[in-house]
Amino acid sequence: MRRLIWFGSLLMAGCLLSVSALHAQSNLVPFGAWQRASETPIISPQGSTWEAAGTFNPGVIKRKGKFVMLYRAQDANGTSRLGYAESADGIHFERRAEPVFRPEMDYEKDGGVEDPRIMQVGKTYYLTYTGYNKHDAQLCLATSTDLIHWEREGVILPAYKGKWNVGWTKSGAILNKKIDGKFWMYFLATSAKHVDEMGLAYSTDMLHWTEATDSPVLPARAGQFDSTVVEPGPPPILTHDGIVLIYNGADDRHVYRTGVAVFDRHDPRKLLYRSDKPLFEPEKDWEKVGQVPNVVFVEGMARKGQDFLFYYGGADKYIGVAEASKQ
Repeated sequence: MRRLIWFGSLLMAGCLLSVSALHAQSNLVPFGAWQRASETPIISPQGSTWEAAGTFNPGVIKRKGKFVMLYRAQDANGTSRLGYAESADGIHFERRAEPVFRPEMDYEKDGGVEDPRIMQVGKTYYLTYTGYNKHDAQLCLATSTDLIHWEREGVILPAYKGKWNVGWTKSGAILNKKIDGKFWMYFLATSAKHVDEMGLAYSTDMLHWTEATDSPVLPARAGQFDSTVVEPGPPPILTHDGIVLIYNGADDRHVYRTGVAVFDRHDPRKLLYRSDKPLFEPEKDWEKVGQVPNVVFVEGMARKGQDFLFYYGGADKYIGVAEASKQ
């Protein structure tokens, strides 16, 4: 009996320690609870041409004091281009009349250019995007010095190849600081389980990338909000406590919600923390009804004073913005 009591005490102590450790890990996240900074979309489809069907999946970066957004715009035929918008306050954006990035290469034709994420090193802006030709989707890269004129660098992680990928590649989120002499990129690929999971690659020149792990660095979790899709969001940020990565997760009913993971600042492979519950989920009608129902999909993040702004697509049709205060 004493041994049972002693063993039970050890189990309880272990559980309390685990809860305490989990709480301590949650403090690695540099922001608090999310709320919508606008109750209505900040960008919606318009006109009858290149952005008539949908405006969504926004990448955002600050340049010369302004918030610059590149967003995926879709025409009635389902072809995607990238639009450009600017804002002084991060909420109210003015759009250019014409797209700044159009499908041109064979690996982009008909389907288009999708899912922009933007980061900067020195005076160069790096754009990761999905090239889709209605047969294959592949992770591609382009560079610019002004965010308007872009030079293609080609496919950087091809589909159906790699250490564990058996399908498409998408969604490259690159950390803009070197670790161990390398740049690091989290990306989406399809595992042999036919689940979309997150991988990790590295590069010394930003142009040539090598997979860093033999299996997903952030796998799907059965029965949770990220059971079928685990997809990188905006480019991760490096904090004193780790590499903070917002990601998008889909469950078995294909509802998309937002999570966060923190990796070791000295080893981007090592996971320190992962949210058990989503930070953000579809609530508004325009997040629940659109081209794809029940989707909030975050791709852009920027600082505004002490706050973080998070830019997302709603139901693959609209663009919204959420905010959270620094903690």
